[in-house]
Amino acid sequence: MNKRDAKRARIAVFSFFFLSGLVMGLWAAGLPSLNDRLELGPARLGSVLLLVSCGALVSMLVAGPLVDRWSSRVVCWFGGPLSAAVLLGPALAPSYLTLVVLAVVFGIGLGVTEVAMNAHSVEVERVYGRPIISAFHGTWSLGGAAGGALTAGALKAGLDPQALLVGAAIVVPFLYVPAARLLLPDPPQHAAGDEAAPSSSPLRWGLVALLAVAAFAGHLSEGAAIDWAALHARWVLHTDPAAAPLAYTIFSVAMTSVRLLGDPIRARLGSVRTIQLAGLVATFGYALVLVAPLTGDGLQVVCAWTGWALAGVGLATVVPVIFSAVGAAGSRVGRALALVTAFGYSGLLVGPALLGFLAQTWSLRVALILPALLAAAVALAGTPAIRALTRTPVPVPADSH
Repeated sequence: MNKRDAKRARIAVFSFFFLSGLVMGLWAAGLPSLNDRLELGPARLGSVLLLVSCGALVSMLVAGPLVDRWSSRVVCWFGGPLSAAVLLGPALAPSYLTLVVLAVVFGIGLGVTEVAMNAHSVEVERVYGRPIISAFHGTWSLGGAAGGALTAGALKAGLDPQALLVGAAIVVPFLYVPAARLLLPDPPQHAAGDEAAPSSSPLRWGLVALLAVAAFAGHLSEGAAIDWAALHARWVLHTDPAAAPLAYTIFSVAMTSVRLLGDPIRARLGSVRTIQLAGLVATFGYALVLVAPLTGDGLQVVCAWTGWALAGVGLATVVPVIFSAVGAAGSRVGRALALVTAFGYSGLLVGPALLGFLAQTWSLRVALILPALLAAAVALAGTPAIRALTRTPVPVPADSH
């Protein structure tokens, strides 16, 4: 693999992550208009979101074997355009019952692309021979922000939000094509040849299970911040309604910034120390959030916002480090990466509902103890698995970087 091919593939993966984030941003920002058009209400809208997530989870587990069989390049070729094209279904759904079916299809498209592009990012990093995955995930966040901004701009200009979704479903699939042409031309060397026996492969399923636990813990802690940071500021700290959303904004900006700039950190510290530091910083951040109400009136908001920022900084590197560790094993990564991705995604899915139940039963302050503990579990579960997987690095061609 020459240096030119590696650089082209890196650009392609950046494009895939940005476009995937753009589709999700357009979908999320268009939900209020979809709700108004079909008169869904909270319960039916919630069921639609649940079905999207279920479709994604199922397709992730299916996409893993497809990546191993056909290569991530091939799955990216059809998965990327598909994930954008199926946005057309919810955009044009004439009724709730139709939307229910099309929501599952939309989720399937998202799940296939999620696994395929992450698998290819692992392969590109192996070719580079140095950490580059974190910036891809930061680019996904930028794509989501672009989707939200595009929707807001369209609404301000008086455009039909349904027409925007339809236009995106038609145009974005074609934007995937030039990016797909730049992907690595051949399956990675570690995916070629016969399947290694489980006993001789460094990618043992026990290690994959530990990484899946770490991914679940990290994503649940992340989901807690996404869904409950602003509510914590309003309900627990009693901030002004206009200021409460800043809690999530601070978390999001911190996470995106570190993801965009986090690869040099892992290059300097190594994957093991990075996952340990990630868990420690995120746990300390949640600790500040938990003790914030105990401080004085002038300090509690500062303490909480500092905590959310540190939580974002710590959690930002969890997924890139875990995915990179899977790739470092030097064997077929599709099934393993699909399992880890599905576990992580389920953390985002289960977390908000679980925290809501705990907050209803006790209080939101008590509920946030759970993500604080799981932030620590990121380091406890991830460290031994990553240490084992990265102990013997996979050789990288000398001319690739």
